Amino acid sequence: MTKYLSYFLLLFYVALISCSDDINIFVSTQGNEEGNGTFKKPFSSIERAKNFIHLQRAKGNSEPFCILVRGGDYYFTQTLKFTDADSNLIIKPYGQEKVRFTGGLSVDPANALPVSGTENEKLFPSENRANILMVHLKKLGITDYGELHPNGFSRPKIPVWMELFVNDVPGHLARWPNDSSIVIGKILQEGSVASNGDDGNIGGKFTYDVSRPSKWKIPDDIWIFGFFNYGWADDAVKLTSIDTINKTFTTAQPHRYGFDSGKPYNKWYAYNIAEEIDMPGEYYIDRKEGILYFYNPGKIESIELSVFEDPFITINGSSNITVEGITFDCTRGIAAEMFKTENCIFQDCTFNNMGMYAVNINYEENAVLNSDPVLSKNNGLKNCTVCQTGSGGILLYGGNRKTLEASGNYVENCAIHDFNRISKTYCAGIKISGVGNRISHNELYNSPHAAILLSGNDHLIEYNEIHSVCMVTDDVGALYYGRNPSERGNEVKYNYFHHLGDKHRTTAVYHDDGACGMTVHGNIFYKAGIFPSLIGGGSDNIYTNNMFFDCPVGIKVDNRMEAFEWAKPMIAKGGVIEQRLNEIHYDQPPYSTKYPELTKYWDENPAFPKRNKIDGNIFVNVDQIILKVDDGVNSDKQFLDFSDNNLITDKDPGFVDFENQNFKLKESSEVFKILPVFEQIPFEKIGSLKSRK
Repeated sequence: MTKYLSYFLLLFYVALISCSDDINIFVSTQGNEEGNGTFKKPFSSIERAKNFIHLQRAKGNSEPFCILVRGGDYYFTQTLKFTDADSNLIIKPYGQEKVRFTGGLSVDPANALPVSGTENEKLFPSENRANILMVHLKKLGITDYGELHPNGFSRPKIPVWMELFVNDVPGHLARWPNDSSIVIGKILQEGSVASNGDDGNIGGKFTYDVSRPSKWKIPDDIWIFGFFNYGWADDAVKLTSIDTINKTFTTAQPHRYGFDSGKPYNKWYAYNIAEEIDMPGEYYIDRKEGILYFYNPGKIESIELSVFEDPFITINGSSNITVEGITFDCTRGIAAEMFKTENCIFQDCTFNNMGMYAVNINYEENAVLNSDPVLSKNNGLKNCTVCQTGSGGILLYGGNRKTLEASGNYVENCAIHDFNRISKTYCAGIKISGVGNRISHNELYNSPHAAILLSGNDHLIEYNEIHSVCMVTDDVGALYYGRNPSERGNEVKYNYFHHLGDKHRTTAVYHDDGACGMTVHGNIFYKAGIFPSLIGGGSDNIYTNNMFFDCPVGIKVDNRMEAFEWAKPMIAKGGVIEQRLNEIHYDQPPYSTKYPELTKYWDENPAFPKRNKIDGNIFVNVDQIILKVDDGVNSDKQFLDFSDNNLITDKDPGFVDFENQNFKLKESSEVFKILPVFEQIPFEKIGSLKSRK
């Protein structure tokens, strides 16, 4: 009797934690070729489970299926592909078991041997030898180390080299200096400058004023990273030579804008240097000998090396597929891609230690504008964590810019942070493009550059907390878009921007180079960079019901298209603005009917900013409410419609709890009497539920 009762309870438990309305298929690391997908005889891989479901579909079974994955690490050597033959499917862990998809090879910590006392110790300064461990990769059969390659602004985003993860923490190639950079000296050769039409491959040459490079024993594979000209364009290039007598570097590759010096961010650091392993997290791979060296962090519980380069999962043409509760970890590339899909969702997943970004929703590198009428609809990420990625977080694309048909793709209630481990600029936490997509209730933080890069139309950015971004770079916005006045209808409301970088020219919402047609409503800007808002020559940007406080400037505005020589070519005949307007036939429906002001773009002096409305906002402890930069052209005219309904004060307007950053206004606040048009901002709803727990 006890035997039957135990069996009944087991079946009841399985039913309770499975997909109750679906047909359940089981997968386990303990499965084998004889498995049939049942709880007792699970399949050994999701690929086998998928093929089994295909057979059931071929027999006419259209019921939803649920693949229940037993706990453990699943090492990927090839992509799991879903096509238009796949639909109505859930993939999730069984019960509360932890499931991890990994693209890394695990190395037994016992294989990490001291370098001291071996012939190899000569590579390292005597003071560091006791802390350095080595792993003979080649002896373990590990020979694919990947190749270092240039990376940074305008460089193609491709899978990276083998990376080291100790105790699940990403390491970095040994560098000098450890936590700072060195000023670029005299430029002896700026190199080929692609931005000026020079497509040659001549590297740069410049001097340095330090003695450290003379100690480097293996100079033939040393790289340097830096902001070699502009503070918004990072780059990493290989050194072809180090002249330690004349103290000069010569690079193998050119920088897109040429090498320059004199600006505060024109600095470099060098990396991939064996003898610079002098702190936890640093490593070096001797590719010739097949040996990994790294600094001993103390107790080592796990060592993993990224090997897999392709996506773990691709979903192409599928519908109603949900991937739930799985951790994607340790890969040279990305986790997942979705193309031409509908109602496909990643939910409660963690994307950790990617070499590139985490998830691509409907972005294709070589796609022609509007060439594909097939829409990707209602796909998204929900309740996920994205962290420690190499080159950004999520690509959120979809919609048809020719017809302005919305996609409805979204990123919701996610925590996205530390997403620029390798590439530092223009690899945002979320890149949103197309038409009618949504970013809501997320927390984005810890980045040298932008949190959100936007292009396209009719997107909704709402209830997000964005902080600790734009921490290193110059001329940058936490939310950035620009150079296309047809990209209108975007709404930014009820977001909290705070504690942005203040080293260089940083802003929270950046309307760059003639950007138009954005509504910014109900946001809170607290210590939000140097300029919480920057309107760079564009029109029809509306600011209502926002709060700015503890900022040096409220809103910066300029007429760059008519005042500055570098900006004038953008609106010249045949310039980038005309090209982008003509691409979408701006003077014909649907653009002419949805955005009627756009049809008059060339008739109303596009160089002059118009109809930028600032109404019903509160400015608290803001040193300069409006910073107008005009260079003398049309300086007698207003660039902003700044109404009398804005409140300017140096007193607490009645926050619920200023000390603890609860910036909701008390019901008794005088604001509601002084400024009756002001509506309560739902501060308690801002951010992700994950961050509020």
